[in-house]
Amino acid sequence: MNLPTLGDWSSFEELARVQETRLDAVLASASRSPFYAARGVPPSLRDAPLTTKADLRDAYPFGLLAVDRTELATYHESSGSTGSPTASYYTQSDWDDLATRYARKHVGIRADDTFLVRTPYALMITGHLAHAAARRAGATVVPADNRSLAMPYARLVRVLHDLDVSVTWSMATETLLWAAAARLAGYSPGADFPALRALFVGGDSLSPARRARIEEIWGVPVVEEYGATEAGSLAGACPEGRLHLWADRVMFEVHTDTDEIRPDGRGRLVVTPLYRDAMPLLRYAIEDEVEVSYRDCACGWWLPDVRILGRTGRVSEATLDEHVFSLPAEYGVLFWRGRVDSGLEIQIEVADRYRAAACADLTASIGDVRVTAVPPGGLVPITRLTSSPDVLKPRSLFGPDEDWDTAHRYY
Repeated sequence: MNLPTLGDWSSFEELARVQETRLDAVLASASRSPFYAARGVPPSLRDAPLTTKADLRDAYPFGLLAVDRTELATYHESSGSTGSPTASYYTQSDWDDLATRYARKHVGIRADDTFLVRTPYALMITGHLAHAAARRAGATVVPADNRSLAMPYARLVRVLHDLDVSVTWSMATETLLWAAAARLAGYSPGADFPALRALFVGGDSLSPARRARIEEIWGVPVVEEYGATEAGSLAGACPEGRLHLWADRVMFEVHTDTDEIRPDGRGRLVVTPLYRDAMPLLRYAIEDEVEVSYRDCACGWWLPDVRILGRTGRVSEATLDEHVFSLPAEYGVLFWRGRVDSGLEIQIEVADRYRAAACADLTASIGDVRVTAVPPGGLVPITRLTSSPDVLKPRSLFGPDEDWDTAHRYY
């Protein structure tokens, strides 16, 4: 399959033509899936109703399969953070699209990189996606799964340092946890990891202030990624620091509060992958609140901008994150949590000597909020950052001096 590459178009009008050449194939592929065959595939995408997460759950596990099972390369499920997990599956051809989209970083993946992947190697796609993209580039992959008891933070810091890791992939919050763990281990994050050249992040809030704080701590660029298990990488940061949707590979629309579906503006993101064989999706509503705009960018990619505003119906985490990480760096605030009940409450982790100033500054910045503080270790326990728990293999036969109560323990 010949996939579009950056530079194949030089205007938004040409980008639209790149999209249009794929729409007939997308509709034809959808007609081979039991779900869309039963619903009825419209003559054009503009006539298609939204496909929802509820539709994906109802079609579990293979109701959206449009190829023979023998053609599948992988099967995945979402994390289920907003309800029951949804199933997703990909052919090898689909993976060519997935991996090349993920690799579209303005800080590219190189063959001489040691690439640490600190996202789940599980049913979610995220770890496998980064692994596949890094291997396509010839990089050495360190599979540092963040759901494994075998990879505590103390071990991760050692691996980052001893293996000269140059690029990482994780949630943004993970990089702050590494920094805290590194300092507890006696390292300076900005000085003692000289091979590190970029932090790829995605999956949680990344306000401009948080990005700046992470870059200040580690001394390397933070490169943002946005995607979903159901569709793979959907957007990436350009050299100008703007997040662009991969609109040559996926058709994007916005579902507004007035139930209008339009190409730009503010609302819930709607996606139609243009190169998806195994599981075609027509106007899939991801439920993330976004703002999409078409405007010129000095990067020359000619792709729409996107601002990720968070899940529908929540207080904007991105806005609160910006306030927290706009506090002076000397306060050392890395971790916070918020709760909305009758009002808004935010709790921050901060040393006693900065407690009063940090709480006062944050209250003044946000306004109608109750701010409380806990000492370091109050939100992220110190032992979580420093311990290296035993990880046992299950076994059945023991000697006379061994503890057979550990027979089927995994940790």
